[in-house]
Amino acid sequence: MKRFGKMKHFGILIAVLMAVMFLGCASEEVSEGATETPAQTAGEGEHTETGGEAEAGAEEEAGEAEAGAEEEAGEAEAGAEEEAEEEEVHAGEVHWGYEGEGAPEHWSEIGYPDCAGTAQSPIDIPADAPVHAAEITFNYNPSELNIVNNGHTIKVEYDEGSSIEVEGKTFKLLQFHFHAPSEHTINNEYYDMELHLVHQSDDGEYAVVGVMITEGEEDNSAYAPVWENMPAEEGDVMTIEGVSVNAMDLLPEETTYYRYDGSFTTPPCTEGVNWFVLNNPVELSGTQISAFEEIYSGNNRPVQPLNERTFME
Repeated sequence: MKRFGKMKHFGILIAVLMAVMFLGCASEEVSEGATETPAQTAGEGEHTETGGEAEAGAEEEAGEAEAGAEEEAGEAEAGAEEEAEEEEVHAGEVHWGYEGEGAPEHWSEIGYPDCAGTAQSPIDIPADAPVHAAEITFNYNPSELNIVNNGHTIKVEYDEGSSIEVEGKTFKLLQFHFHAPSEHTINNEYYDMELHLVHQSDDGEYAVVGVMITEGEEDNSAYAPVWENMPAEEGDVMTIEGVSVNAMDLLPEETTYYRYDGSFTTPPCTEGVNWFVLNNPVELSGTQISAFEEIYSGNNRPVQPLNERTFME
């Protein structure tokens, strides 16, 4: 009986030990699980946070790219608009005239560089300038009246067949037109008007005869065909049926002149023009002069420096 009792106690002890061991293992597993879960949770949270940052970064980069694209598109559009404006300005560039942005002092800046040359016209003709003898041979014939208001003056385009001979050369009469007041001055004095008769030789050289016009008491009948048909508005050339004009009748009786080399007095201001400015004026009535001035007044380029040029004797 005692032996059985000892064995019984021994069995109980073993059962207790096994229970304690079992509980220890379970506690360790629970402890590891509790430790691992936060670690796993932390790992998953870190993964989630990293993904969020990447997504946020991608969104930020996409936003920056979109903003950059919009900025580039805006710059491109602005550039296109600027180019269009420049083209529009170029297409509607300032036209030459006698006042404002197109005035004579700006001609060389708006596309006519020759207007800044050193041998330009008109000029002031000093009192002591030499006067040439009447060495021009005028071979003028009547012409139909082909008249135009070209936006700068009243011009008559002359029929073929008229010319001058001077300095051993023939120059064909192309056209004549008017300025008020005169463009050339003589001893710093302006005349009421100036007539320019423009000629060209077969080799392309130009010669212009300038005629000063001053006020007289009576109408000048030689100018009547032009004056009675002056277009008040700019337009195309009109041939007036049954009306003719003779340039010979527009000249003074004495055709002595001042001689110098200059340029056209209007753009493109081409130099190398032979100038023959008659020193005797013709007379028009005050009424005739006023009639022209009602259409054009102040269509004269200011006098230009003589520079190194001299008058030919």
